[in-house]
Formats: sequence, structure tokens, C-alpha cells
Amino acid sequence: MTRAVLLDAAPADAPLFERPFDELVEEAVAFHGHLCPGQVLGVRMAVAGCREVGIPLPRQAGKGLVVVVEIDRCATDAIQALTGVSLGKRTLKHLDYGKMAATFVNVPRGVAVRVSARDGARARAASYTPGQSDGRQAQIQAYQVMPEAALLGIEPVVVNPGWLDRRRVRV
Repeated sequence: MTRAVLLDAAPADAPLFERPFDELVEEAVAFHGHLCPGQVLGVRMAVAGCREVGIPLPRQAGKGLVVVVEIDRCATDAIQALTGVSLGKRTLKHLDYGKMAATFVNVPRGVAVRVSARDGARARAASYTPGQSDGRQAQIQAYQVMPEAALLGIEPVVVNPGWLDRRRVRV
């Protein structure tokens, strides 16, 4: 990530899917603490999910964006960093299904998509990074350039009415 990329960066109020990828990764890494394949994957998931549900500025969406993550791993931190969703605001939900997947919900429009890592993406990473002997570095590099259709599955889903506005438990 070069300084020149940052000078040519889109403004922070530009739609998420129009901002330079390196800038998004830097934001995710600053939140998470280190660069790893999950961070790159989470950035790709956040960009795709927000684009597909029609939320270009997720940090400004407030309660209009809810994300349901299915794993408590590094990608979740990237999604949280870029979208502003959080458990405390009740806009980030965690259902531990052990899948590298997240459902993005545009609450006002009632539109939702599930974005998941394709099963074979990890195995195909080496084909996108010839000469890279370190598997982890191969994944980091490959997930940045792999075509979205090869890396992610994106499918529309229906969120059952009332599920997102379940009663709060007060302490």
C-alpha cells in the first residue's frame, strides 16, 4: 500500500464500493490489528453486501443496515470496521454457524443478501499467486484480485418479518 494510493483516494464519503481497495483494507487492519486473509475477505464481503442491498454509505445508514455474521473470525472485524455495525447498536448480529458468511439487510427497503466465501476459494488461491510459497500470503494476495464470482457466493434471502425487531432484554 503506497502513499500515492492514499493521495488519489476517494473521499471517505464516497460510496464504499467506489473507494480504493487498499484504503478499505487499511481501515480494516487498523481496527483488527493485523493483515490476514480474513481481513481481505471481509472487505470484499462488505463491499459486495452493501452494493447488493443498495447501501452505498453504510456508516451513515444507522439502524437501516443490519449485518448477521455466521462466524466470529477476522472477516467480521473487517465488516464491522467498514460498515459501522456493532453488537452494542444491535446492528451486528452473530449466529455461530461456523460459515464464512454474512447477511446484509437494508432494513427500510426489506432487501437482504447472504454473502459467503466459496468453498474452493482457498484451494484456488495459489493459481492467482504463482511463485508464492507461503499459503497465507497467497490467500491475502489472491483474495484481492480473484474475480468476485470465484471468491464469493451472493444470494438474495428473506429475513422473516419481526426477526430483526425482537424484544430487547433489559438489565
